[in-house]
Amino acid sequence: MTETTAQTATTRKHRKERTGEVVSNKMAKTIVVSVERRFSHPRFRKVVSSYKKFYAHDEKGEAKVGDQVRIEETRPMSKTKRWRLVQVIKPAPASAH
Repeated sequence: MTETTAQTATTRKHRKERTGEVVSNKMAKTIVVSVERRFSHPRFRKVVSSYKKFYAHDEKGEAKVGDQVRIEETRPMSKTKRWRLVQVIKPAPASAH
């Protein structure tokens, strides 16, 4: 039985990953990540930037506002939270206050 569970963990389906910037970390164990999507406009052929916010689970509370992070799709953890933090790619620059 343990062999099959270990086998399924290694042959897990590919999960979606996104890279974005942390916009908010005010909730307990939750961060809001803004992800930029660039695409060519179908009619005007101009490159357009579009942004979408994702709620991600941050178990250890390691992400801060302004950090560049990678998030991964996971099971639904709440009504809006379907992503989890994989790693902090680049920490936010220290503020000059």
